[in-house]
Amino acid sequence: MQRILSRAASAGGRLRRCSAAFSTDAPAVATEDATFVEAWRKVAPQIDPPKTPLSFMKPRPPTPSSIPTKLTVNFVLPYKSEISNKEVDMVIVPATTGQMGVLPGHVATIAELKPGLLSVHEGTDVTKYFVSSGFAFIHANSVADIVAVEAVPLDNIDPNLVQKGLADFTQKLNSASTDLEKAEAQIGVDVHSALNAALTG
Repeated sequence: MQRILSRAASAGGRLRRCSAAFSTDAPAVATEDATFVEAWRKVAPQIDPPKTPLSFMKPRPPTPSSIPTKLTVNFVLPYKSEISNKEVDMVIVPATTGQMGVLPGHVATIAELKPGLLSVHEGTDVTKYFVSSGFAFIHANSVADIVAVEAVPLDNIDPNLVQKGLADFTQKLNSASTDLEKAEAQIGVDVHSALNAALTG
């Protein structure tokens, strides 16, 4: 036990010494990788160094000194942008740890999404989506980037089909004979249960 504790302590020391700066501490303006450029020029001085991903990234906006009154939201799917640079009052996302409300000035966070209800609050208007999975990236400058694998406006979901799907997958789960069949049926039950909860909640 003592060896485990001493190893953990020494590892913690190494992590503290090697820890990188948080994204909020990084410069807002994209910088060139000077070490790479210097090494490149030694090997091939007649050829311009190739551009790195950093060269194509837009500079990160600076963190405001005061909390903004609005939250800027980007909500994208693999095939389209659902919301782009929209200023709202709040979003609530279905994180794996539970429903998470995001207001302007929220601490920088990355949250994994589970099947559930995502709601965008703009004054008295609330737009609701059912999302299958994804991630929410909450930045220190009151910008929220939400990436979902699939999302459907809640108004487009047929409650009768949800009930039928839930009954079908529950039956498949009860009659499943292999681990694969059980896993597939369990996913179907979980998704349809989340759909039903979003519709009835």
